[in-house]
Amino acid sequence: MLDQTTVSQGLAELGLDGSSTVLVHASLRSFGHVAGGAATVCRALAATCGTVMMLAGSGDLTRVPAPPGLIRPHNAYFTADSWPEFDEIVASRVPFAADLPVDKWLGTIAETMRCTVAHERGAHPLLSFLATGTHARRLVAAQRVEWPLGPIEELAALGGDVLLLGVGHTSNTTIHLAEQRLGRARFYRYAIGAPGVWQELPNIPGDSHRFEEIEPHLRAATAETRIGSCHARRIPATEVLRAADRLIRADPGAMLCDDPDCRCTAALKQRLAAL
Repeated sequence: MLDQTTVSQGLAELGLDGSSTVLVHASLRSFGHVAGGAATVCRALAATCGTVMMLAGSGDLTRVPAPPGLIRPHNAYFTADSWPEFDEIVASRVPFAADLPVDKWLGTIAETMRCTVAHERGAHPLLSFLATGTHARRLVAAQRVEWPLGPIEELAALGGDVLLLGVGHTSNTTIHLAEQRLGRARFYRYAIGAPGVWQELPNIPGDSHRFEEIEPHLRAATAETRIGSCHARRIPATEVLRAADRLIRADPGAMLCDDPDCRCTAALKQRLAAL
């Protein structure tokens, strides 16, 4: 059974301390049995690191389809069949609020961080981040509606790290930033901006199911340990961005699949158009 002390010791083995700024992607299940569950992991992260950031999102409650007739090239998104259908969906969604739950696909640890640790949270209707600690406000303030991955740029500028706790690079959002800097995976999506009012949001990232292909290119820069049964990895954000940039410049389709029905195909077309 793991407790806060053993989780903190594992984080320290990765070289993390009070000066560290980390973007965390985590799976609670990967740790095995943790006394106190996700709250224990959150406390260990906050106690060990100077600044902790996680993707929070809110699209489970705010996302809507594209309205009828609004089709953007290489956007890979569904459109409502009619205005009555669209209006019905809009009426069923809510605008972003700081107390909305974290999107379920992001896991228990991120939602527990929201509920149990004092934090700052961005206001992006689909891709908010939450952060706690020394640089929390600075990171969150770097997010703009038109540039939702701004907090990751700020993390890299601070010399921060990506922390993968029991998850792979398919959860590594920093790779999406490298894509978007090169004109790839910059999708338009739609969400509620105010009650009954929808808005179009640019530069939403796409699929990541082939991102594990970056792993050999990051091995030398990766610190690793085991925390219980959790495979824990720390990689400098700048190294992730550098490796992804090299791969995509060498091959526009790097880390993308060739399924014509997948968003990967649209992302590739965006990159080719940018070239």
